[in-house]
Amino acid sequence: MEERLRRTMMFVPGNNAGMVKDAGIYGADSIMFDLEDSVSMAEKDAARMLVYQALQTQDYGDSELVVRVNGIDTPFFKNDVFAMVKAGIQVVRLPKVESAQMMLDLVKVVEEAENKFGIKPGTTHVMAAIESAKGVLNAPEIAASTDRMIGLALSAEDYTTDMKTHRYPDGAELEFARNMILHAARAAGIAAFDTVFTNMNDVEGFKRETEHIHELGFDGKSLVNPRQIDWVNKIYEPTKKEIENALDVEAAIEEAHQKGSGVISMNGQMVDRPVVLRAQRVIRLAKASNLINEEGEYIEK
Repeated sequence: MEERLRRTMMFVPGNNAGMVKDAGIYGADSIMFDLEDSVSMAEKDAARMLVYQALQTQDYGDSELVVRVNGIDTPFFKNDVFAMVKAGIQVVRLPKVESAQMMLDLVKVVEEAENKFGIKPGTTHVMAAIESAKGVLNAPEIAASTDRMIGLALSAEDYTTDMKTHRYPDGAELEFARNMILHAARAAGIAAFDTVFTNMNDVEGFKRETEHIHELGFDGKSLVNPRQIDWVNKIYEPTKKEIENALDVEAAIEEAHQKGSGVISMNGQMVDRPVVLRAQRVIRLAKASNLINEEGEYIEK
């Protein structure tokens, strides 16, 4: 599966025509059209049609296109999945996942839709939103449930309600869930997304939380406002030292290839696979942040 940057996954209410139309202008790595919590029961069908039409007509650039469908236990689920697969959505995000079987049930419907609409099997990927204690404890099995899986996401509001607590500034109530989800994702070789931060008046709190999940190793964060995109990207920017070291590793790889050698060395020391993978991610982040020019050199800002 293609590895890509997923620093920001921006929620877009599926019933808001203006936001659906303009979602591509903000530069989010992933755009997530929401047909679930942000849409009232009376607007479910209209929101589905609005997003379907937008996917057919709007240009969202290089952003990954994700949809959060309604839950498996709702009457909207199958219609959501069929419409979004037909429209060419890249990823279907299932809410309130508590077991691997729920993801397998989703995949079965996705497969039905791909077959019905003549879409190449395996084209549509899936991800799981973890929102309960049961979901957190079953995260490893959920993460490994299907090869269509691209990531796990923590949804803190439902989770803290299930845990009979609420959000606190230090985030202690989420620490176990974050670590379970992150480790499950890494063990399965998929992405991990942190929860949204809804208090737009607490900019410092948002940045502090994003710095924390970046240190933990999350791929990125779910967002509710376009203003948060630049804040996240800035925190995920690699340092000059990290970029220069990654460029040195890249040069060592190229030198080894030219020599036809399977051994990569730099400054007299062998470069092992983890170092190579880390350097490749730094280069991707640096390019996305416009910190490397076309010649592959660091750009001073």
